[in-house]
Formats: sequence, C-alpha cells, structure tokens
Amino acid sequence: MQTEGFTVTAVETDDVDSIKAKYGLTSPELKSCHTAVLDGYVVEGHVPASDVRKLLAERPDIVGLTAPGMPMMSPGMGNLTPKDYDVLAFDENGRTRVWSAY
Repeated sequence: MQTEGFTVTAVETDDVDSIKAKYGLTSPELKSCHTAVLDGYVVEGHVPASDVRKLLAERPDIVGLTAPGMPMMSPGMGNLTPKDYDVLAFDENGRTRVWSAY
C-alpha cells in the first residue's frame, strides 16, 4: 500500500481477533491476514489499492472491504495484478456483496 501512495502505520499484535472484532469484522468467513482502518472503514486482507481508492471516493454505507483468506493471485501474494478472486463489501450485519471481481 505504501508503494501505491498510502501512508501506513503498522501495529503488531498477537491478539488480532480482538482488533478485528473492535472494528466490526466478526464473521470468520470474511477474515484474512491483515486488518487496516482508514477514514472510518475496515480493509481486510489483500484488497487492491484501486478498490481502496474507490471506497474512499464513493463512501458507501458499509463497514469495509475484504479479500477473505489469502488469495494467491492478489497484490502482495506474488502478483501485482489481481486475478481469480473477489473483493467483498460487508456491512455491520456481516452481509456481503461483490465489490470487485478479478
């Protein structure tokens, strides 16, 4: 995300589940490896920077975005161009919809 122009402050913790829960990410199916909080939204996992920019520009009424698990063809997982996975938007009730399909 830094190479995409975002300022990143990393906070390392062994208690990731409480951090995820604090920000409304409680459904196990939506969790991934990294949790970011920016401008009131949660971004979970290897969500492409273009999706984060779209989120911040459109400001939808959602909790955030997630790339559940660790998609092998996602930025940061060996591929700069997203391929073969979906980024999901999720709300406070855990309902999801596809935000971007790659």
